[in-house]
Amino acid sequence: MAHPHTARARMTHPVMTLPATMKALLALSASTEGHGVDHRTMELVHLRASKINGCSVCVDTHARDLRKGGESDERLFAVAAWRDAPWSDDAERAALAPTEAVTRIADSADPVPDDVRAGATRHYDEEALSALLVAIASVNVWNRLDVATRQPAGQLPG
Repeated sequence: MAHPHTARARMTHPVMTLPATMKALLALSASTEGHGVDHRTMELVHLRASKINGCSVCVDTHARDLRKGGESDERLFAVAAWRDAPWSDDAERAALAPTEAVTRIADSADPVPDDVRAGATRHYDEEALSALLVAIASVNVWNRLDVATRQPAGQLPG
């Protein structure tokens, strides 16, 4: 028996109802490209935040995009265990640490501790770190819209 939430979305996706929002969110996402964080790392960031938030649409989308880019199943499966997985390099770990911290911002009295920032700044200059933070915020917006409206995986808005 199918889960009662998987049959269809609760409502039309907000970005379909508010086209200016779709345009703004796509522009926000695009604004992070080409600023010192490679595309693969950005996709891993998107996948990790989406897994934390339980966003099936974004997990599906970003996992598929990574696979199309040549990523192995091992890397995709291990993104939740990035700290210990041998498939993550130091720069990816430096991007995934703030991804978790910013995504789980309410879970700690010191949500983005200095050591997380320091780790990121060892691999990313201010421009790249800015792009990374905007990308984390952007995927979290998409996750929250998708989860709140119960958008089914495999059915992207637009």
